[in-house]
Amino acid sequence: MESPALPQEKPRALIGWRLLALLYDLWPVLAVWMLISAGFTLGYLLAGHGARENIPPYSPLQVALWLICWGATGLYAVLSWRRGGQTLGMRPWRLKVVAANGGAPSVRALWKRFAVATLSLLLGGLGFWWAWVDRRRLTWHDRASGTRVIRLPKKKA
Repeated sequence: MESPALPQEKPRALIGWRLLALLYDLWPVLAVWMLISAGFTLGYLLAGHGARENIPPYSPLQVALWLICWGATGLYAVLSWRRGGQTLGMRPWRLKVVAANGGAPSVRALWKRFAVATLSLLLGGLGFWWAWVDRRRLTWHDRASGTRVIRLPKKKA
């Protein structure tokens, strides 16, 4: 008697593809950061500071700028993943974020994914490098959020 066929698991995305996608995503994120920074700088100048004066390093205003940039980056990632499972950088490499069961991940899981990935990057990418030794090739943020990155098959011409 034959056992029922198990659902075929989608191929996991190798860490190299993920890092390339991250590099691609750096460009739209930098553009958003520049727009936010331009707004802060304009507001700083309009508040009566001299044209040759920069926002002081480590000031509350600069901390607010960095937190807003971090939040905008998270918004870009979470909205992209929620909308179609892919950021702009993931599309050329055919990568997609899915829940562990293969469905669409929750917004909460996606924010957790972003937060843990941020921590991983702050620690020199340790959570990404972990995928090389993990038996299932999962990163810290995959495990923490209950999501996975899969590689989609090539479209037939």
